[in-house]
Amino acid sequence: MFTPFYNAWSAAARTAIAPAPRSLPPLAPGLDPGSLPPLAALGLRQQLEYPIPGGERAGRQRLRQFISGAVSSYATERDMLDRDGVSRLSPYLHLGCLSARELEQLAASGEGPDAFRRQLCWRDFYAHVLLHFPANAHAEHQPRYRGKLAFSHSRELFDAWREGRTGYPLIDAAMRQLLREGWIHNRARLLVASFLTKHLAIDWRWGERWFMRLLLDGDQASNNGNWQWIASVGVDPQPPYRRIYNPTRQQARLDPHGTYVHRYLPQLHAVPDQYLAQPWKMPADIQRQAKCAIGRDYPPPIVDHTHARHQALARYAAVNPQ
Repeated sequence: MFTPFYNAWSAAARTAIAPAPRSLPPLAPGLDPGSLPPLAALGLRQQLEYPIPGGERAGRQRLRQFISGAVSSYATERDMLDRDGVSRLSPYLHLGCLSARELEQLAASGEGPDAFRRQLCWRDFYAHVLLHFPANAHAEHQPRYRGKLAFSHSRELFDAWREGRTGYPLIDAAMRQLLREGWIHNRARLLVASFLTKHLAIDWRWGERWFMRLLLDGDQASNNGNWQWIASVGVDPQPPYRRIYNPTRQQARLDPHGTYVHRYLPQLHAVPDQYLAQPWKMPADIQRQAKCAIGRDYPPPIVDHTHARHQALARYAAVNPQ
């Protein structure tokens, strides 16, 4: 909330403290600015298979598409992974191609646009959290957990997670999308982060660093805030059990027809719908028919959900008994 002092701060005073920026002079006549060199000319290569197109022009095209369409149903559709119900504007916001203020102004009134504005507020909220608590960049926000939680240091489990080989289709689809596109849906980010921190007991900082390495919209404040939120060590005081998601149930709820999973896990294309969220339960004859042998074409689960959940709750209770 603004203070009375700030409200009384005159426009003249603000101008005196922060002079208006001067525009750059025009290019000299006859000067050819050239074009950006391709990555190959710089000795680089594109690591993403399907990168999001960059630049202000692409950002504004996406903005117009969202404002004229999906924003109206954003409140009810934004969590669904099987449809294009989110803005996908985060890379353009992060890189300065668009401004949050502009998005807030262009969105009309209504349930959908208001829900979208709340997400913009979360973005600002985490920026302020990191501003006032810079130590969050390296340590848990909640002192009761800081340096006290027991973590697994299994590189094998971490590699299975980051490469999309956990045996849980929804988790694997999201992680393979990250590898291919450098972006994943916010709901999918929370699911894979919950799986890493709660099911696999891996330090949330490992996941945070991996996201920052690959995400085109990798913003330190938002990334850190969301990882701490899902790991139950951040500014949200909810108990740990509220942030342990069942991958099987979440797949049935967020991708009921397998549209998202099929897009990133083609080896499961012929798996019957009744087994798609739990392919390890397919009988041997169904595996042969689907040409998807568990352990050969697709891995079995690397952990059992029920057991992992009990273990996670025990870890947190050991540090913070209720």
